Amino acid sequence: MSDPKEKSDWLRAQNDQLKMRLEETESRLSALRKLEEGLRRSEERFRAIFDHSNDAILLVDVEHDSILDVNRRACEMLEYSRAELVALPMSVIHPHEMPRLRAFARSVAEQGQGFTDELSCVAKSGKTLGAEISAAVVEVDHRTCMIASVRDVTERNRLAQVNEYLDGEVRAGRQFGPIIGNSPEMAEVLERIEQVASADASVLITGESGTGKELVARAIHERSGRRARALVRVNCASIPSELFESEFFGHAKGAFTSAVRDRPGRFELADRGTIFLDEVGEIPQQLQGKLLRVVQEGEFERVGESRTRQVDVRIVAATNKDLAAEVRQGRFREDLFYRLSVFPIEVPPLRKRPQDIAPLAEHYVREACRRLGKPYAPLAPEQIAHLSCQPWPGNVRELQNAIERAVILSRGGRLVFDTAGEPGPAAPGEIPVLDQLLDARVGFEDFQRELLVRALQRSGGNQSKAARLLGMTRRTLQYRIAKFQIDHAALRAGASGNGS
Repeated sequence: MSDPKEKSDWLRAQNDQLKMRLEETESRLSALRKLEEGLRRSEERFRAIFDHSNDAILLVDVEHDSILDVNRRACEMLEYSRAELVALPMSVIHPHEMPRLRAFARSVAEQGQGFTDELSCVAKSGKTLGAEISAAVVEVDHRTCMIASVRDVTERNRLAQVNEYLDGEVRAGRQFGPIIGNSPEMAEVLERIEQVASADASVLITGESGTGKELVARAIHERSGRRARALVRVNCASIPSELFESEFFGHAKGAFTSAVRDRPGRFELADRGTIFLDEVGEIPQQLQGKLLRVVQEGEFERVGESRTRQVDVRIVAATNKDLAAEVRQGRFREDLFYRLSVFPIEVPPLRKRPQDIAPLAEHYVREACRRLGKPYAPLAPEQIAHLSCQPWPGNVRELQNAIERAVILSRGGRLVFDTAGEPGPAAPGEIPVLDQLLDARVGFEDFQRELLVRALQRSGGNQSKAARLLGMTRRTLQYRIAKFQIDHAALRAGASGNGS
């Protein structure tokens, strides 16, 4: 190309082509930059959604036991930083679930997505969490991975278990009422309840069967800082010895033949609440050491598991046994006894607080009439007097049963006491000093003793006649003769009636 003009035209043409290519390249670069910016914004939006989801999200390679990415909620739930989590194998988070997790991942891979609420995971602190997981398959660097949305359902499951327990309590007909009584003995019990309720210390309630120990336990719980949580009751006397550990601490699926699913024990249900161990003296010796551990350390293992679980539970125990004597005889651990009896409360028997019989009887009459659909039938003064003379070896529970029978048998607006069971009411005039009995507030037992002496004197020492005169059974009369140390032989011989 010797002609300068031709050379110039060629160069100009080449220059124009280069300009066009440069413009095309710039246009492509601009489009790529816009695409990259769009991708960046999209990734930022995705990351924002990813990180601010209410559920934990994990990108995992289950087959290679690795965590590829996590969101903020996963870090909060599992108590790790993101850097810590992506450096951990999956088996640290699911130490007891890897075979099931791999089976779940295979199911997700085959179906494209999957859902389960059967898996659990373990946080950095060792706390076990219930996990509801939904997942889908994704391809990452030519690897088939699983993106899982994980919801912590620990509290939901706990509340469901507590509700199931409480529903069972209602179905079993366990009903609770207020503590009724204005005697000095009950005033002391109520004062001790107020003293210990907020202290969160272990309480041992002692007293005869039927005195209302469970009501005392409920009053302590309802006045404590744990009242928003459950009060879980365990009747230690009704649990077969081979089931004690499972009932207290729960069991894992497959731990024994009938263990078809994981089941929490009563201590787990009572977490951050109160557990009431009724008849604690019936706990087998081989379990007392494990109970001591959970009382002291708040730690236990479910039957069939090696994983240690922790609970925060207040212990309120009750017994009608002399646990100190049980300790001396080697039937109850001394260290457990001292742990349970930080603050003892003794509930007096009904015979030691006769002033409470009238208000208790009136309360039970109203309750029984309401429950049985009967018109209200008030207690007559002579019926109150008669009830106040009874020994009530079954205490408040026996009184309640006697009142309920009387309501069932009531007619014409008057209560009728079952003479085939507890004795019926004394007829008006059969107790010669009724007004004195009703008005007496001091020396009540002395008055009862004098009443028995006079009845025996009037009947010439005949116990059957004296019992009929007082409206009580012969057995009850004999009980009171022994209690008040009345010299029956001297009365029969016509002596003055002073007992030795």
